[in-house]
Amino acid sequence: QVQLVESGGGLVQAGGSLRLSCAASGRFFSINAMGWYRQAPGKQREWVATITKGSSTTYADSVKGRFTISRDGAKNTIFLQMSSLKSEDAAHYYCNAAVQLWPASLSVDYWGQGTQVTVSS
Repeated sequence: QVQLVESGGGLVQAGGSLRLSCAASGRFFSINAMGWYRQAPGKQREWVATITKGSSTTYADSVKGRFTISRDGAKNTIFLQMSSLKSEDAAHYYCNAAVQLWPASLSVDYWGQGTQVTVSS
């Protein structure tokens, strides 16, 4: 019912920048919040940033001041502008959306397939 498609990953040098995108499509009533998570090899998936329907943003301490999450509400798309990238930012980045399928329903979490970010030193 809901599909999330990420794009924008790739290889970047340490200190460089990269911009990720995530587009949501399908049949739903509303998207209450969207965010980014990441998972490096051998590590647990960790939360990176969230943006709400009202465009409030929150960030993990590890990326605060370097990453910026934004949204295009009309297109159900979010972005993650990543700057000053470090080797520890290398991971598979996943998009998450808290989706309300019907007007009176609870939010359901959906995930994208992810996009790989590699940071070379």
